[in-house]
Amino acid sequence: MTTSNNDANLAPNDTLFRLARAVLFKMEPEKAHDFALSAASNGLAKSFNRKRYAVTGTPTTSMGLALPNCVGLAAGLDKNGDYINALGAMGFGFIEIGTITPQPQDGNPQPRLFRLTEHGALINRMGFNNLGVDHLVAKAEKRTFKGCLGINIGKNASTALDDAEGDYVTCLEKVYAAADYITVNVSSPNTQGLRDLQHGERLRSLLDTLKNTQSKLATQHGVYKPIVVKIAPDMSDEELNAFCATVIEFEIDGVIAGNTTQERDIVAGHPHAQETGGLSGEPMRPLADDKMSTVAQALSGKAALIGVGGISCGADALKKRQLGADLVQLYTGLIYHGPALVRDCIRKTA
Repeated sequence: MTTSNNDANLAPNDTLFRLARAVLFKMEPEKAHDFALSAASNGLAKSFNRKRYAVTGTPTTSMGLALPNCVGLAAGLDKNGDYINALGAMGFGFIEIGTITPQPQDGNPQPRLFRLTEHGALINRMGFNNLGVDHLVAKAEKRTFKGCLGINIGKNASTALDDAEGDYVTCLEKVYAAADYITVNVSSPNTQGLRDLQHGERLRSLLDTLKNTQSKLATQHGVYKPIVVKIAPDMSDEELNAFCATVIEFEIDGVIAGNTTQERDIVAGHPHAQETGGLSGEPMRPLADDKMSTVAQALSGKAALIGVGGISCGADALKKRQLGADLVQLYTGLIYHGPALVRDCIRKTA
């Protein structure tokens, strides 16, 4: 595992989690994922995690939302909202669930999730596998988690790109009441053509439609819910600047930078390096930080910025904050380092 020579930058050392991980990593990745989340949902496990890992962070405000701390969980870990309370027991200030689509879908064929353990990385080509928006909303409405909840929305694979706006509007309308904020995922590499929505007239049309829908829903429900757009780290600086200009023009509330990468040079030689899908985890941190910094400069504080990608210790989270992120999110680091990483990040960014 790649780690810094500086002790302050080392991943948290949690012996108990290392023992659990040794067992989980003997299982096929997707089965281990489901087993771990199911185990964490046990009442005793939630109580244990809350006592062992949850710490008091520094309350913060972003996009008009009051959060217990600035450390969140990225979308993808809990696609259907089945584990919100279990994950909340680990101390997150906010949790993002999804990506959800209007209709249930199986996603891509298995195997579709690969560990690059030597690198602290994953490659996935899940393809928005989920049980559909109605299932997620029912779960979200029953949560007891006290932090903020984001819901990440996308389009069904069977929906043509020209009709994608309809899927996003359907999801936005259905999740609006249950969400604290809504993330528009136009950057997954695992749904054909989706990343085309990050550019040009397709982006402008989508954001215009969603802002109009948001305005109607805010009037209908009597409360304004922020919209955030999640982008890929594989965009050029020119593309990022153009994207941010459009975000500012349409008064989008925030940007998540960024999603998984299709870059492979950083894990060259690994047996799974040529698997298709998105790479996440420690190797992509320099790329994620570089692109997030570009976004921060382009936004100039006119929209909130959530930084994600390669966080494996508290110092990584702090650096993203120093580069301009208002909030940070974890995913792959949690798989490799467990709930102690959440605690470390909250303490370092307090």
